[in-house]
Amino acid sequence: MPSYDYECKKCGHSYRKFQKMTDEPDKICPECKGEVRRLIGLGGGVIYKGSGFYTTDYRSPEYTRRAKEESGAGSGSSCCSCSSKSCSTCGK
Repeated sequence: MPSYDYECKKCGHSYRKFQKMTDEPDKICPECKGEVRRLIGLGGGVIYKGSGFYTTDYRSPEYTRRAKEESGAGSGSSCCSCSSKSCSTCGK
């Protein structure tokens, strides 16, 4: 259920209310009984997790390689104290 922000035109009181999209918008301020207006919000952010999304299924090979390196799921053994310029374990 989405939340809507309201602001009173008379007293300036603002509040948020969870309502169905089909519900009538509030018209009266709960504080002073003045007229309220519904504010335009930014909405919620979208998070793409799991498979089935373009952003997670079709990443570039470079992005996938870096993600594996950062999570330590590279080639099985991690190499955190490598000083070599061409390490075969971590690829650094």
